[in-house]
Amino acid sequence: MKLTGPGLRTAWYVLASLLAVFTYFYGLDSQHIPKNGDEYPYEHITRLTADSGKLLPLQSQLDNMRNTKPPLLFWQGIASTGWGKNWTLWDLRYPSVIYTLLTATMLFMLGWKLPNRTKADKLETGFIAALAFLAFFSTYRFGRPFLTNPPEVFWIFLPFFVLLYWRQTFASRWLIPLLLGISIGIGFLYKSFALGLPVTLGLTGWYVHQRQYRVAEFLKQDALKVVIAVSVAVAMFAMWFVFDPDPQAVWKEFVVGENVGKFDPHGPNYLSKLLWGGSSIWSYALAFLTNPGLLTFPVVALFFVAYKRRSQLSKEEQLLWIWIAVLFLSFALPSQRSGRYLLAAMPAVALLCALNWQHISRKAFVASLVLAGALIAGIAYLAVRLQAEMPDVQLYPSAFWLLIAGAGILMLLAIVVPALTRHSVNVVALLVLLCFAAFLHPFDGALGNYSKEALNYVGGKEVGVPCNFRAMDEGHRFILPGAEIRGYSEDQNLNASELAARYSLFAVQVALNDSTQNGGCAECKIIGQRLDIRGRQSSAELKEMFLEGKVLQHLFVREILMESPPSGKITPEQTSAELCR
Repeated sequence: MKLTGPGLRTAWYVLASLLAVFTYFYGLDSQHIPKNGDEYPYEHITRLTADSGKLLPLQSQLDNMRNTKPPLLFWQGIASTGWGKNWTLWDLRYPSVIYTLLTATMLFMLGWKLPNRTKADKLETGFIAALAFLAFFSTYRFGRPFLTNPPEVFWIFLPFFVLLYWRQTFASRWLIPLLLGISIGIGFLYKSFALGLPVTLGLTGWYVHQRQYRVAEFLKQDALKVVIAVSVAVAMFAMWFVFDPDPQAVWKEFVVGENVGKFDPHGPNYLSKLLWGGSSIWSYALAFLTNPGLLTFPVVALFFVAYKRRSQLSKEEQLLWIWIAVLFLSFALPSQRSGRYLLAAMPAVALLCALNWQHISRKAFVASLVLAGALIAGIAYLAVRLQAEMPDVQLYPSAFWLLIAGAGILMLLAIVVPALTRHSVNVVALLVLLCFAAFLHPFDGALGNYSKEALNYVGGKEVGVPCNFRAMDEGHRFILPGAEIRGYSEDQNLNASELAARYSLFAVQVALNDSTQNGGCAECKIIGQRLDIRGRQSSAELKEMFLEGKVLQHLFVREILMESPPSGKITPEQTSAELCR
């Protein structure tokens, strides 16, 4: 069984691309998609700014979190939701997916153009570059939610795409640098002016490399081009200060607090934090291994292949490695280091993988496929266990099990048939992501939401909801539309009776197998209940999950919406310290 003919290979990759698009849009409105907790405060700021009827200043009720990011992400959310009139997760998130798919399209174009191969092989390389990028777990996790990362990656990679795709643009004296500066400036207005360091070094490195490291010639011919591009970008970012009614707050909260503050080691000195701990240079470097997810093994092999072939690398490959090195070194300077800072490097990593796809050992792809098989088996196991806990309800339809079976069969075929391995590994990785999303689907359907009657009952009323992350209560505004949401901290470990003393209406989470009636409050009235997934577990709970198999006990919960007896409530002012701030 081989994909030998050019037509058959093209059809395979077209179908794989359609699968990728479907995977990225499937379950996009889910509360449980892989994401980062920053989505909650971004939703909060967007909602309040839209309610204000003005684009600036940004609005927030969170302590020390108003100008946490430049305004473009929030304006994007305001536009996609129609000034908050269509306040859904889908409307907030679909621009992120579009940005991610546009980045994948750039990789497809580069992969198609750069290799010195036959037309069919070049087309295949383009597909592999795009699919590898979309198969990276970091792309799936950060490229779909309402976060700054999808537009940041697109706008910051766009200038380098232009220079790489149209090599003649290196010669442009002012027009192309001006256009590149606009692209970079948009990236600044999504994320931060701090991107100026890697972009400046990256452009400088590319122009110097183009001049074959003749520095004097670079200074004479190209240095001004870099200055034009970066100056335009900085000028665009400065417009935030010009148009914001409170520029001093922007300076204090964003420039000083959000950016300069990242150099504060917050405890140990700079050197100790550089060498030890979760923000060390070593854990930061591991992001190159963790960001690809199932493609970790091919990416590791890529680094070895690149070192082995270092004298044979094409000019395009050399430029891509310069960009990766610049990003790594630039974001290694602050005391706060995160693998998230390397997301802008992942398009280059995906393209390099595609360009070296045939040089990477088949063993690396087989290792990825074996890991994918383990995850498919794990998802199936959790689905069986969860279904056993709820025998009266069909959680997973036949289509789910067909998807699991299909992913497993393709994984096995790709392992045992060498000719299929390289063609199938990205598809299998995408299928694993789709299986995971399908596994979560019951938590976003009828079982994961309150009934229409319950929603009507709480409409316009204040409801206390559990919260274990800053602004996490924003998520319940999608679950209980029309209700006045008020978050309480789970760290207080309040039981239902204690919550009943504070709120007339409240939601409390109990273990899936908890048989306690009325959530532990006999006097309370149950309005509704739903299935949910706990997003954050303590270290002790994680240990029990991995070592003792107590996954269901700590991962899945029932959330019960209750009404307390009409007595003994304390005023909202007394509970202000409980808010998720």
